[in-house]
Amino acid sequence: MCDSLVVLPPATADHSLILAKNSDREPDEAQGIQRIPGKMQTESIVQCTYITIPQVTQTYECILSKPFQMWGAEMGVNEHGVVIGNEAVFTKVKFEKHNNGLTGMDLLRLALERSKTAREAVDCITGLLTLYGQIACGGYRNKKFYYHNSFLIADGQEAFVLETAGHQWALETVKSIRSISNALSVGVHADELSSNAKPFAQSKGWWKEGSPFSFQEAYSDWLFTTAGRAKRRQACTMELAERTKKSFSVPDAIRILQTHNLGDAAFRPSKANTASICMHATGLLNPSSTTGSMVAVIRPNGRHTVWLTGTAHPCLSVYMPFFFQTTVLDDFIQPSAKPDASLWWKAEQVHRWINKDYQKRKALINEERQELQDRFIHQEKQWIRQNASLSELEQFSAMCLRDTEKLIDRWKLLID
Repeated sequence: MCDSLVVLPPATADHSLILAKNSDREPDEAQGIQRIPGKMQTESIVQCTYITIPQVTQTYECILSKPFQMWGAEMGVNEHGVVIGNEAVFTKVKFEKHNNGLTGMDLLRLALERSKTAREAVDCITGLLTLYGQIACGGYRNKKFYYHNSFLIADGQEAFVLETAGHQWALETVKSIRSISNALSVGVHADELSSNAKPFAQSKGWWKEGSPFSFQEAYSDWLFTTAGRAKRRQACTMELAERTKKSFSVPDAIRILQTHNLGDAAFRPSKANTASICMHATGLLNPSSTTGSMVAVIRPNGRHTVWLTGTAHPCLSVYMPFFFQTTVLDDFIQPSAKPDASLWWKAEQVHRWINKDYQKRKALINEERQELQDRFIHQEKQWIRQNASLSELEQFSAMCLRDTEKLIDRWKLLID
């Protein structure tokens, strides 16, 4: 389960484009953040999660948040300001479970590495989908978890919703504010369709020629879509974003990503369900937790800021700013399958301790956490206004990472 939201200028306070996403995965599936340098490629192929495909001549610098064991990424931004978040969607198109295709996360990373604009990213994903399909397991320990994907794709000028079902797809141009969740949502007003979207649906009896064609109605699987409460989460993110239209900012995006189904005051992780934006796993009917979160600020005429937690549960995390052409993430310790020295696993120990008595224990750390978050946001705004040099931004980003690590180390003393 996941949720992604985009707000285009002029609906944002500073006329940037803001894309926010929570990545919901299996609770032990640690998620790392990485900077992938751009380069002229010398290899003829690239190894994706399950298959190899031909490599391109040049790839672009990317900042990614990705499950530790996969090649692809859940969300990310590239040096040209292309930003993408993807969602699992559940459709009527059946899987041949052979792992001989690309995952949605592979498609996301490939598009970021190869695209200068959002439109190029759309064309990259649809082209790769046509060639290789998405017959690939998206689960971690759950090797039966196969799904199709939707994508929220943007740059500083425009944004698109791209939804897929097997090799078929539908595209919608975003007008101002748009969110996606774990359900197909492109209906009769699609701007583009794959050439076989209608004939394939007609051959399966999902659509009758002569009637309005809705990609959502033709291809959605009712059971899994309903169980995931995707429509409820999508409605929640849209409503919260609309409240701050024309003044939407990073703090607004963070607050949305921290939202729980019962509200903060009454929330208990043991009562969480799939209606939460900030998701806490409880078992079979609610198996996912938010394992990473991102807020990307894309400035058409300035430096982009990629805010990433590098930790699970946004409600207990601090978003840190990262910038392109800096080396802050080059020595960042990537998490593994078991508790280690990575930021993700150190924070996870604290999070799991808090979740056992959430309201009481969160209160022990929350004021300090919020003060640090507010300071980062205030200082980043100042640096951007001052047109800070790359060196100054690098030092600032490194300081934010160090201060967050120190804070989590201090919180760990509460449970030692």
